[in-house]
Amino acid sequence: GDAHGAAHGVEVRERAPEAALLGEHRDHGGPTALVRGGQVPDVVDGVVVADVLQGGSDGFDEVVVAILHNPAKQGTFTVDERVAFIEAQVGDLGNVRVAPFANQLVVDVCAELDAQVLLKGLRGETDFSYEWPMGLMNRHLTGVETLFIPGDPRHEHVSSSLVKEVARFGGDVTGLVSDEVRDALVARLPRP
Repeated sequence: GDAHGAAHGVEVRERAPEAALLGEHRDHGGPTALVRGGQVPDVVDGVVVADVLQGGSDGFDEVVVAILHNPAKQGTFTVDERVAFIEAQVGDLGNVRVAPFANQLVVDVCAELDAQVLLKGLRGETDFSYEWPMGLMNRHLTGVETLFIPGDPRHEHVSSSLVKEVARFGGDVTGLVSDEVRDALVARLPRP
């Protein structure tokens, strides 16, 4: 595991290679959906993903929360930490698993997983304006459909950059992210 993440009370486990994760779960027998998490926003994923899954996981035999990442870029948290944060938020949903994928388009991950639907959470109108053209492009590229799920209106104003800025200056972000993310964020961000 990652000693840095463990020091902040987050269980960080070594991840199996993506191919092993795919092989273990491929023969589930029913429709699969994919939720994209982990790239943007890397801080509020647990909240946003939980909103999406509360509204969309019941209709699928399996839902995969794909943590898309570029190993050449460094986020606020490691991939393993982000996986652990989201697993803590959605661990009670038996048909949901979280898996990292490096250097891939979301439609390519959908193809690997045989996911017919991409679930997307929308915080508000701005998200819709951004996500709608991407949904159309994903359909054009591979035929995967995008299902938009309205998020909890209490989180409409929450963004990764805003949460990080408030936390960096000592503001309380309780309720905007999970307690584990809040504590790790406060410990990780440099104070001015």
